[in-house]
Amino acid sequence: MKKPKFKIGPGLCAIALLLMCNMALAQTTPKEHILFLTPQWTGERFEDGRPKVPDDVLERMRQVTIEEAWGVLRNEGYHNQFEGGWQPLHDDVVVVGRALTVQYMPNRPDVSTVIKENGIKQGQIGNTNSWPIDMLVEGDVYVADAFGKIVDGTLIGDNLGNSIYAKSKNGVVFNASSRDMEGLSEIDGFNAFVRGWHPSFLTEVMLLGINQPIRMGAATVLPGDVVLAKKEGVMFIPSHLAEKVVVTSEVVRLRDLFGITRLKEGIYTPGQIDNKWTDEIEKDFSKWLKDHMDELPVPKEQIQELLKKRTW
Repeated sequence: MKKPKFKIGPGLCAIALLLMCNMALAQTTPKEHILFLTPQWTGERFEDGRPKVPDDVLERMRQVTIEEAWGVLRNEGYHNQFEGGWQPLHDDVVVVGRALTVQYMPNRPDVSTVIKENGIKQGQIGNTNSWPIDMLVEGDVYVADAFGKIVDGTLIGDNLGNSIYAKSKNGVVFNASSRDMEGLSEIDGFNAFVRGWHPSFLTEVMLLGINQPIRMGAATVLPGDVVLAKKEGVMFIPSHLAEKVVVTSEVVRLRDLFGITRLKEGIYTPGQIDNKWTDEIEKDFSKWLKDHMDELPVPKEQIQELLKKRTW
């Protein structure tokens, strides 16, 4: 009796190729897999495949509140992009940038050995917790899940912190701890959102993957997501929604400022401003935008773009 022939279709071939790529690279996610996971991003990308949200969007993101970002994402069906409960190095230093994601796990000698050996063959130098730092570029945020480990879970101290800031001009978000709080606090512009602070060294932790999807508490984070970290918590914003979050926030900011201004002037009542605006108020808002364009806390170019889209 002849055995039935099993044909491998193109889908299985692609999966097999992807698995081979993962096996070959061990700790770095292939570009093809990042492209597969982020199909809604149509803009520029880094060589590694991560979405490259424009610098001007990142700069404008600094003015966005956590609540505004949360609201936009909820309306788009993204319910799992916020995580709180951090112990930031500074309460008043905002961190905004593109996520470079890293997955750490409890150490298992057979796995960590092959990962280290493979990394050395690829030219990696030093301990594995420094490998992602070598990949950082300006505007990146080092986002790592180390299963919330505090004691012996200190991913960085002040030496690595200085290296991170030199490369990224940015901070970190760790589901783990850090050490050398005093030294890190001396890095001007740097901030670290961590689960705790501890004087111990990193032990019994292994690097498993770089630029792969990770879980940060209740949030799912993909490489290239925009990180918005403020005192109350961290939003991980899908790259294709970053500009929408920024524009929505700017519109809300302008409308709030207009409403407060007109209330102080006694032109409208609270009932008129707090409800759906009439066409007359909307026309007044448009005129106010034109008249005060150079004074408002939103880039002039963005206000001009907003006015082009208004129909009154």
